[in-house]
Order: sequence, then C-alpha cells, then structure tokens
Amino acid sequence: MNKHITPAKDKVPMGQKAAFGAGHFILNILPGTLGVFIQFFLLTAWGVDPLWAGLLGGLPRIFDSITDPIMGFISDNTTSKWGRRRPYIFIGAIISGILFFLMWQIDDNASQSYIIWHVMIIQLLFLIGNTMFATPLVGLGYEMTSDYNERTRIMAFSNTMGQIAWMIVPWLYVIIPDTNTFNTQTEGVRTMALIVGALCVVFGILPALFCKGIDSANMENRKEISLKSLATNMKDLLDGIKQVSKNKPFMKLCGATFLVFNGFQLVAAFGVFIIVFYMYNGSYELAGTWPAWFNTINAIITAFIVIPIISRMANKWGKRKAFIISTILSIIGYLLKWWGFDKELNSQFNQTGLGKSLNSGVSSLFEFINPALDNMGMSWFSIDPGSEVPWLIFLPIPLFAFGMGGLFTLMMSMTADVCDLDELENGMPRKEGTFGAIYWLMVKIGQSIALVLGGVILSIVGFDPNATEQSIETMTNLRIADILVPSFTAALAVWVMWKYSLSEIRAKEIKEKLVERRGEL
Repeated sequence: MNKHITPAKDKVPMGQKAAFGAGHFILNILPGTLGVFIQFFLLTAWGVDPLWAGLLGGLPRIFDSITDPIMGFISDNTTSKWGRRRPYIFIGAIISGILFFLMWQIDDNASQSYIIWHVMIIQLLFLIGNTMFATPLVGLGYEMTSDYNERTRIMAFSNTMGQIAWMIVPWLYVIIPDTNTFNTQTEGVRTMALIVGALCVVFGILPALFCKGIDSANMENRKEISLKSLATNMKDLLDGIKQVSKNKPFMKLCGATFLVFNGFQLVAAFGVFIIVFYMYNGSYELAGTWPAWFNTINAIITAFIVIPIISRMANKWGKRKAFIISTILSIIGYLLKWWGFDKELNSQFNQTGLGKSLNSGVSSLFEFINPALDNMGMSWFSIDPGSEVPWLIFLPIPLFAFGMGGLFTLMMSMTADVCDLDELENGMPRKEGTFGAIYWLMVKIGQSIALVLGGVILSIVGFDPNATEQSIETMTNLRIADILVPSFTAALAVWVMWKYSLSEIRAKEIKEKLVERRGEL
C-alpha cells in the first residue's frame, strides 16, 4: 500500500480545485453542445444538407489542430505579472462565450449558403478563442502541484466536474424540440446558445481568477514572443514538438488515449440507435427519454462513483496499474451490453417480481412528479408512468464507465509527470502548454476519425436512418460492433501501457533531481 503523505505545500486548496473544475465543465459543455447543434439541429431545425453539416463539423478541426500547438508554445513562453496561462484563460473564456452565442443567432428563413458561411466563419473565430482558453487551462492543471498523488486528485476532481456537462448535453435532444418549452427548434437553439455562452463566460474565467500555477518569474530560456521573432518562434515551436515526440512515456499516453477515446467515440451514438430501433422497433415515442437517461446516468455514475474509486486505486497501486485495471473493467462492461441491451431479456425481467416492483415505484414517483414538471415548463423531463423501464441497459454502466472515467483522470495526471521528465532531459522552459496541446490534439484527431468511421460502420451493417424498422441482421451486427470496437481498442491500450516506465518511484526521483538543480518553483 502507498503510504506517501502529500506535503502541505504541495496540496491544492479546494477553492482552486473547484475553479479548475469549473474550467473543465466549460471544456466539455462547449464541444458537447457544438456537436449536437451541428450534427443534429442544423439538419432538423434549418434543413441543412447532411453533407454540409458533416463538413461544418470536420473541416474546422483541421484549423483547430494547427492552433493548439501554437497556443501551447505561446503560453509556455509568456511573461506577465499574472503568470503564463491565466491571462489567456480569462480572455479566451469571454471570447468563446460571446462567439458561441453569435454563431447560432441565425434567422429562421436564412438560405442554406448563408447558414453554412455564417457557422463556418464564426466557428473558426470561436475556435481561436476556445484554443486561447482550453490549451492554457490544460497546461495550468499540470503545474498546479508537483506532487505525484495530488496531481491525480486534481484531475479526478476536475474530471468529475467535467462530467456534469455530459449529464446536461443529452437532454438538448429532448428540450429543444419540446413544443411546451420553445415555439420552434430554431428558437430553442438560439436560446440554449445564449445560456451556454453565458455559462462559458461566468465559469470559464474562474480558473484565471483563482488558480495558481508555477512561479515563472525566474524561469530560464523562455523565448521572446513578438511579430519580429515570428520566424524564430516557428522554428522553436517545431523543435519543441520534436522533443515532445521523442518522449516515449508521453507517446504511450497519447497512443492509449487515442485508442480508448476513439473506440468509445466510434460507438457513442450506437446505444441510442439500438435503444430506439432495436428495443423499441424504431419508435422514438415509445423510446421516450430513455436514451437521454442512459447517457445521463452514465455520466452521474462516472462522476460520483467511478472517478473517486479510480483516484484511490491510483494512490494505492500507482497510475499505470489503475489505468490497466479500469480499462479491463470497461471491457467487461462493454461485453455485458450484449445482455443489457437484449429486448427479450428486458421484457422477461419486467415480468419478474423485482421488475414489477421497480416499475411500480417509478410509475408512482412520476405520477407525483410529472404535474410539477409540467407547471415548471419541464415536461420534457417527465416519464410516462405506464411505460416499462429497460432496467438491464443500466447494469453494464458501472463497469464500462471505468473506461472514460479512468482515461482523462489518469492520463492527464501522468502527463503532468511527463512534463517533469522533459524538464530533466531538455531543460527550461517547462512545456506544459505544448504537452497539453499535443495530448488534446490526439483526442481531437480521434474524435474526427470516430465521426467518419462511425458512419462507415453504420453503412457496413446496413443501417438506414430514414427507415422506421431495421432488419434483424442489421441490428444484430450493430450490437456486435457496439461491443467489439471499444473492447478491441481498449485491449490495445492495455497492451500499449503494459510496460509504461514512469512509475511513482521514478517520478519522485525526477522531482528530487529537479529541485536540486533549480530549487522549488
């Protein structure tokens, strides 16, 4: 058992953790909402062609992949009395919130060409602001403490708060089309864009106001950032990226993240399709809010049960072992979905004494709650008291939630350790911003590939989104893909991390050598 006690000087106060977590809530709510608006409501609310909607979702990612490393380099080498990261976080949060709101203020009768250019241009500007916010925020998290275990606790707390976004995002599919809430879907999108933009400004600036990073006043070898030094800066940026790419532990982290996240994202929408088209025979009305409840309960369990367990596992057994165990548990959870999403087994369970008791309890609860929800204009949150609950779909969640819950909690903590290794090998300046930018670049590349390959898999299995009923063969193949794809990529990630070399002992040795070389930062 790990008996290490974090020194008081290395502990991050709860207020700073909360502020950093608020930033991670924004880090998740913005791309989550943007994805829903582009991939769904541009089609259903404004009638944009699906091909153009796909291009609006994919092409800006190329631009985003270029700006991330540049912003990481800039923040690594910035000199200001407010620190290297905080000014960019503050300004970026405000710009992001305003531009996200403006992006969706589109007239109901606007032409398709106007909508495409409006969303494309403002989205590119929004991504600049979002990069100013997100990249320094990630870098700030890496440098808030130098303690091996406290880093995990910070990332666990911030990941928990980030999961709150995924408790909210699935309900956009339900709230915006609800005629009791909004007159039209376009009105719903415009209103929700205002709310999300305001949240971005209010919560996004909190890390800039309250979080503290490394005292960089005496940090050596930082580059001058100016228009005159632009050519030299680009050369230094490329040199820094080359150094980062030679860091073997970091490349293992990137590879494992790409595999786990890409596998999860590939099938992320399949669960909704399986619930609607397999379990409820293509009836969105009968499926009701269960797809939203499935994703929300997944986020709740991940945030408040799985992440705290993973944090304790990491402190007891080390981060590598915690990642391997959590990823193997997620594979077991994915396999259990075969039985959890079986409509006949769900029907049989509902006929048992336990199933009948649970259904009766839910019916009684929502018979009481639904009138109050109607009075508050929240009828979209209600459940038909007479409907049978697909209870078994929730059983695999506590296991497969370990996949994503462990991924960002542990990988971001380990990336902070890697930054120490880089300083030991390559000297100052520390490159938390560059490491963070490249790490999240892998996440974004994985997400882009997943969006493409997800559609390819749907085509291969013969899924027709315009058909109410899908063939038995199609749904069987889709269920198999929903299980095998993330299980296979997670297994590959375990293999990648099996011989990860940066252990707790090694991390502490590196820290001691750095303190001996340049003192405490």
